Amino acid sequence: MNAAPRLLCQIEAGIARVSLNGPEQRNALDIPSLQDLYELLGELQAAPEVRVLLLTGSGKSFCAGADVAEWAAAEARGELESYGWTENAHRLMVRLHGFAKPSIAAINGSAVGAGMDLALCCDMRIASASARFRAGYTSMAYSPDAGASWHLPRLIGEEQAKRLLFLDQPWSAERALAAGLVGEVCADEQLQAVAGELAARLAKGPTFAFAQTKTLIREGAARSLAQQLEAELAAGLLCGRSEDGAEALRAAMEKRTPDFIGR
Repeated sequence: MNAAPRLLCQIEAGIARVSLNGPEQRNALDIPSLQDLYELLGELQAAPEVRVLLLTGSGKSFCAGADVAEWAAAEARGELESYGWTENAHRLMVRLHGFAKPSIAAINGSAVGAGMDLALCCDMRIASASARFRAGYTSMAYSPDAGASWHLPRLIGEEQAKRLLFLDQPWSAERALAAGLVGEVCADEQLQAVAGELAARLAKGPTFAFAQTKTLIREGAARSLAQQLEAELAAGLLCGRSEDGAEALRAAMEKRTPDFIGR
C-alpha cells in the first residue's frame, strides 16, 4: 500500500491550497515533510497561475512542530546535533517568509513550536475559534530554533514574546488575536471559507505590487527612513511600468474595475 502524500496541493482560481497531510501525527514536521514543502513552495513561486498561497493542516491540528519520534531516534543514534532537522527547517522558514506572493495561514487547531513558526512566516493568519498556540521550546529545555525569537517580538512585543516563550502555556485563539499573533478568528466550521474568501480577494489584486510591498516591509526594518524612501521610489517605478500599473490607470480613466494579471 502506498503511503499517503505528506502534502496535499490544489490550485484553483489563482489560489494554491496546501495542506500538511499527517493528521495521525498532528501534521508534525519530519525531515521529508520539511524538504517536500520547501520544494513545493519553489514550484508554486515559479508557477504564473499561482497568485496566493493558502496553508493549512489536515485533520484537527495545524501543525505539532518537530516530529518527536524522529528527534528521539536521532538522539538514540547519537546524531541529535547533526541529523539535519534544524537546517532543513531554517531553509523552509526563509523560503516561506520570502515567498513573493501573498500567503495565508488558516490555523485549524493546535500550532506548536515549528508549527507556530510556520504560521508566523505567512503574511496573514486566520485562526479557528478552537485553535491553540504554544511555543513548545522551553518545556523541552530548548530555546527557539525555527524563527519564533525573530517573529514574536516584532508581532507582539518583547514582553508578550517572553511570556509565550518562557511560560510555554497554550494561548487561545482569542488571546492570540488580542496580542496581535493572528489577525482574525472565526468559527471552526467557517475557517476554510473565510480564508478562501480572503485568498480570492488577494488573487484578484495586483500581485506584482503585493510582491514589491512585501519586500519593502521585510527589508525596511534594516533601513533608515531616507533609505526606505529611496527603496519605495524604486519599487514604485517598477509598479508603474508593470502591466498591472498600466491596467490600473486605464481602468481609472474608463471608470471600471481593473483586471489585474500579476505582471
